[in-house]
This record gives sequence, C-alpha cells and structure tokens, in this order.
Amino acid sequence: MRTRVKICGFTRKDDALAAAALGVDAMGLVFYPPSPRNIGVEVAADIVSALPAFVSVVGLFVDAEPDWIRTVQAKVRIDCLQFHGDEAPEQCRMYDRAYIKAIRMQPGTDLARIQSGYGDAAGLLLDAWHPGVQGGTGSRFDWDLIPNDLTLPLILAGGLTADNAEHAVRSVRPYALDVSSGVEVAKGIKSPAKMAEFIRKTNQTL
Repeated sequence: MRTRVKICGFTRKDDALAAAALGVDAMGLVFYPPSPRNIGVEVAADIVSALPAFVSVVGLFVDAEPDWIRTVQAKVRIDCLQFHGDEAPEQCRMYDRAYIKAIRMQPGTDLARIQSGYGDAAGLLLDAWHPGVQGGTGSRFDWDLIPNDLTLPLILAGGLTADNAEHAVRSVRPYALDVSSGVEVAKGIKSPAKMAEFIRKTNQTL
C-alpha cells in the first residue's frame, strides 16, 4: 500500500499550490493562535479556493471552542478535522466531519485504550511529546512505542524529513506521514525542493 503524505502548517498560497503540483495527498492548516503556523480564516479560505481537485484539506485545532471550529468550517472548505489537544471523543465527533486525533507519544502511552475511545476516528496521528508544545516541535519519538495491533489508520509525525522518510515507511508501515518543519526554510514557509524530496522519498518506498 502506498504511504500517503500530509504536509502541515501552510501559511502561503504559493507554497500550497507548489505542494499540490508535487502530488501531496493532504495539507494541514493550523487554527491555533499560539502556533507560529497559525493562519487567519480569510487567508485559509484564499488558499483552499485555489487548490485543485483531490487534495484534502485538514484543519488543525487545539482545545478550541466549538463556535470557533464551526466558524472556520463555515468559511473554509475543511475535509477533515485534526484535534491536537485534550479533546474527548464526544468533542471530536460533534461536527459531522471526519476527524483525526493526535496523540503525543511518551513511554506508558496506552494506545490500545486510546484507540477504543476514538474508534470512529479517520486515523490516529502519533507525534512527539514535548512539555507545553502541541506538535510541530521537529522532534522524533521512539517508534518502538507503537504497537503492532493498531486497527485505526496510523499517521506518523514528529521529526520527519526527507532523510528519514524512507526509514519511517519501512519501519512503521504507516498509512501516512505528516511533515511540517522538516520541509521548511522557516516556520510556516515551505521549501518546494524539500517538499519534492520528501514526497519522492516516501513514494519510492513501496
């Protein structure tokens, strides 16, 4: 099975269009003000309106108020919601939209229990744990913490670059890789060359 590629944290339309032309499967837009990759609704709508068909748009939220999520949904075409905070299952499934639950991995994380609670999720995104940071750290976690019996689609994040994408695919066999800082020249500014190399390295590992 081909491993999908999601690139997260777009802030500029030209970067998003470059990623689409390179064949990215999904792109993430961050709606979390503390993040350096946070994006306004108007800018997000402008980016999404320019995208070609068959590129999924993922909206990332962290413990957001329901009214804010619904406001974004009303103004931006969001195909899938990504919850990166402490949202309970019932908080994730109240928007009539596919959702991904992000889990910050550390020793002792009980993915079997978590998976049972979020059984209707479109996928579990596993990221590195860092105190006070809800993702986008550029850090990798110990992939040996991932059990072999997950039934939900596994999306691997955390410290991914073109240099380790092939190893990630062969070692973890995830449904998708999710990269942000690993294809940037600055926070929120994507490098077309790095995106191209990341997608190439992922796609060549079949």
